[in-house]
Amino acid sequence: MLAERTFYLMLQSVGVIGPWLVVFAHFTIALCITVHVLLHKRDVGSSLGWIGLAWLSPFIGGFFYAVLGINRVSRRAHRLHVPHAPRPASIAGLAGGPLAALDHANSRITGRPATPDNSIKIFHNGDEAYPAMLQAMAEARTSIGLSSYMFRTDRTGTTFIAALAAAHQRGIEVRVIIDGVGGGYVLSPAYHALRRAGIPVGRFIHSPLPWRMPLLNLRSHKKILVIDGHTGFTGGLNITDDNVQALHPKTQVLDTHFKVTGPVAAQLASAFVKDWFFVTNEELTGETWFPALKPSGAARARVITSGPDRDIEKIEFAVLQAISCARESIKIMTPYFLPDDQIVVALTLAAMRGIRVDLVIPGQSNHRLVDWATRATIGPMVREGAHIWLGPPPFRHSKIMTIDGEWSLIGSNNWDIRSFRLNFELSMEVYDKPLAETLGAFIMTHNGEALTAAQLEARSVPARLRDAAVRLLMPYL
Repeated sequence: MLAERTFYLMLQSVGVIGPWLVVFAHFTIALCITVHVLLHKRDVGSSLGWIGLAWLSPFIGGFFYAVLGINRVSRRAHRLHVPHAPRPASIAGLAGGPLAALDHANSRITGRPATPDNSIKIFHNGDEAYPAMLQAMAEARTSIGLSSYMFRTDRTGTTFIAALAAAHQRGIEVRVIIDGVGGGYVLSPAYHALRRAGIPVGRFIHSPLPWRMPLLNLRSHKKILVIDGHTGFTGGLNITDDNVQALHPKTQVLDTHFKVTGPVAAQLASAFVKDWFFVTNEELTGETWFPALKPSGAARARVITSGPDRDIEKIEFAVLQAISCARESIKIMTPYFLPDDQIVVALTLAAMRGIRVDLVIPGQSNHRLVDWATRATIGPMVREGAHIWLGPPPFRHSKIMTIDGEWSLIGSNNWDIRSFRLNFELSMEVYDKPLAETLGAFIMTHNGEALTAAQLEARSVPARLRDAAVRLLMPYL
């Protein structure tokens, strides 16, 4: 009887103490999250959101913050010793004018010089770019570094795998990076096909563990191909049949890619080598990857990498600098336009001071939610005189910006929060008037129908509510 009574009293004690233990655990977790947010988050809205979720959603808020809210990539990047490519000697900035100020600012932002004597060649769609890339791989003598967000095993992907395997068999050092989600999170067919061919390949941030595998963000969106350290390709093209018009794919995607030769190719190689080291911890050094480079043209160029690590917000800062330095025109082509308010404000102010601002976006992108949210974002720009153009189908995936017909920005970066802050991206700024004029004309040739303030105001109240509500999802669209 005494034992039974003692057990009963213990149960009563647990029944009284248990709820207080739950309350204490919730308070401790929420307090720890609050401290971590205050110390590590810069954005006020994001900070308030995480703190509110932690306090108002016991344990659930803590789980989501542990999985999605902590930037482990940044911490890892600061611990790693990353090899650097040899840098060209620093050269004097452009002689006076706003572009000199832009050059100076972006050299501070990136830590890289704008190197002279480069050649930039434009390719439209996979019809033009893929044959040039495959030919360059066939002619490789020492090394091939390839990084792609999407890499499918369709007709195009299979051709690239065969070319990489052939290069590997003839003794070329081949390294391939495929994003852990874009390359197929579960099956990763291209990854396994490359492994079966004996090619060293890595998946960027891939893990079945949810706290190590943020599915939506922290993706490597870069498109890099470097041949022998002296010839590079970059732009918006993934490796898929969707980009080849001649194949008449069901989902057609138009895009722009670029071949780069000259000293700036070393910066492309360095970006790939750093990513490879991040993925595999293997250092790639020496003349195989960083040979002496010869002049190839008249363009000055600089690579700008961005991601939630040491390079946080660098492309966004470079874009803001370019907008502030513009004196005559700003032309932008992007598949998605959902930047944060500071870029919208910068473009609006540019239009207010008399600069011609042209933004070309798809009339209908491949994400309906993005189209809705965009309508709730661009209102201030349109009302102050910026020109918004809805490009005709098929869906155009090109990411291009020009300033005053003299400066260009090309690469993988979309104009949205995910690309500017949450993904790993690579863009290249080019100080070259012929290229800027060509790209500016290309943008305006595909401008399509104008989107006016009257059309935005004519939306029904339910449509406005829908668009504004979807806009709250900007970091995830």
